[in-house]
Amino acid sequence: MPAEIRDRYEFSPIGLLHTGLRWRYEAPRQAGFSDAKARIELYPGRGFEQALEDLAGFERVWVLFVFHLNAAWRPKVTPPYAPENRKYGVFATRSPHRPNPVGLSCVELEGVDGLTVYLNHCDILDRTPVLDIKPYIPAVDAFPDAKAGWRDELNLSEWTHEFSPVARAQMDWIAAQTGLDLANFCSVQLRYEPFNPARKRIERLPDGAWCIHCRTWRIVYRADEGAHVLRFDGVSSNYSPADLAPDAPDPYGDKAVHRTFLEVASWK
Repeated sequence: MPAEIRDRYEFSPIGLLHTGLRWRYEAPRQAGFSDAKARIELYPGRGFEQALEDLAGFERVWVLFVFHLNAAWRPKVTPPYAPENRKYGVFATRSPHRPNPVGLSCVELEGVDGLTVYLNHCDILDRTPVLDIKPYIPAVDAFPDAKAGWRDELNLSEWTHEFSPVARAQMDWIAAQTGLDLANFCSVQLRYEPFNPARKRIERLPDGAWCIHCRTWRIVYRADEGAHVLRFDGVSSNYSPADLAPDAPDPYGDKAVHRTFLEVASWK
């Protein structure tokens, strides 16, 4: 007799994924666009040491995980890159806003050590619950000639990024002080369609440059259309002098960092 089909199934995570990507806007659009390293720490006492045996011989793995930051799903969504910002059925997209918040990502496997699985080119956020790990098998998992529906209509061109010494120093300083990786943020948000204000917090500046906002920071960049390169000039605070007065409210708890940032002489 076939097993009974139930209305509800419950799953328990096998471990947590750890990486430097903490915020939703830091997550790469797909693992293939990411340089982020990560590790999965499997829970002890469940026999997972044996379950990991023989995995190290594979170059890539599928990671099934929970979109734990999402509370609801949407039947129609607008993907990051869609013609005229059109909405598509969620099952025709990779959107995280799904009826069951289950994600699937194909990432590079760097190694296995005890209960730790080391990954590269990861597009999953820090402290994501992991449900399963499966080996990627090129002979049965890759269909490069398969049609991709509405995505075949896209004509996206990739922009490369260059950072001035000042911009790189500023971003490294902010990352050290706050954990916010603005260089990765720019890579995620501006790899394609870097002048589309409908999907990004960007604006055109009077001198022809562009500015993208990330939380309470502003990053200025210029476009070399011929070389298809974005050149980042630097970072500035999005707070006004009045905002940074000693007695001003500090709802995000970051104004002390901004005051110190403005005092650093090397990028004035």
